[in-house]
Amino acid sequence: MSDVNATSVRAIATKDFRDAVRSWTFWGLSLLFFLLVGLAAFAIGYFGNADTSTADFLGTVSQVTRLVVPLIALLLGWKSIAGERESGSIKVLLSLPHSRIDVVLGKYLGRATVLSLSLLIGFVIGAVVVAVMLSPPAIADYAGFIAMTILYGIAYLGIAIALSSITKSTTIAGAAMFGVFVLFYVVWNLLNFALQILMNQGYFSGVEVTQTMNGNEMQYERLPDWGLFVQTIDPGVAYANALSVIDAVEAPGFGTAFSAELFPSGVPFYLQNWFSFLILLVWIVVPTAIAIARFDRVDL
Repeated sequence: MSDVNATSVRAIATKDFRDAVRSWTFWGLSLLFFLLVGLAAFAIGYFGNADTSTADFLGTVSQVTRLVVPLIALLLGWKSIAGERESGSIKVLLSLPHSRIDVVLGKYLGRATVLSLSLLIGFVIGAVVVAVMLSPPAIADYAGFIAMTILYGIAYLGIAIALSSITKSTTIAGAAMFGVFVLFYVVWNLLNFALQILMNQGYFSGVEVTQTMNGNEMQYERLPDWGLFVQTIDPGVAYANALSVIDAVEAPGFGTAFSAELFPSGVPFYLQNWFSFLILLVWIVVPTAIAIARFDRVDL
């Protein structure tokens, strides 16, 4: 495997970014997120009351970004490398003093910058609407929310770049992107449901716990720690858990919120919400490493 040339990576990333800025992609994404934030602010401001807070607003927006950001990231990464392989322009690019690893990293950085700046512009402009309809947003919470949303998008972008690097056509790459979306929004939920059924059927043992709800004690069997960990691997769940760490969101369903009653010996570190940051980082690093290793050996 060739070494990384920082100058080459920067050149590829800069060209990729400039090409995107000249297209509808950059401005379309910025407009999309501005509309999402603006509509959420308007809805919260119009239907809310004096107690409505920035956290309530972010709770509403986060429900949308959890679904939309992966779609945008997968769209951005779809043709990143597969498109150039299909057209043959990748050979022209590699005829210049660029290695294959430089191409993967450059494409990733260029498109990550497009995604990040699009989100940033949309949310910053949307903050004006928030200030008018509600009140000036809490800067720390708002900045934390934006940062986590960008990290979430970059994680999905890493998956998209990896898939694009191992496919020869945009058709196959597009099918792979659709498969990723189905995996995390359909199959993963079915997997968690299946684990619950298998536990109930006695294929593996759960953990007997007692929990107090509304003053009444309830005894039931929960999934073992490893089963709960499977749930948190989903990038969307990791994103939600990470938001709960920075106290940026007040909305039901965010954060694992495991009760101490379920873990008499304490919640394992890998089930604590702070660990979700590491899960998102893994979704960034591992697919990128796979893309580099695979693309370095493919026959163009």
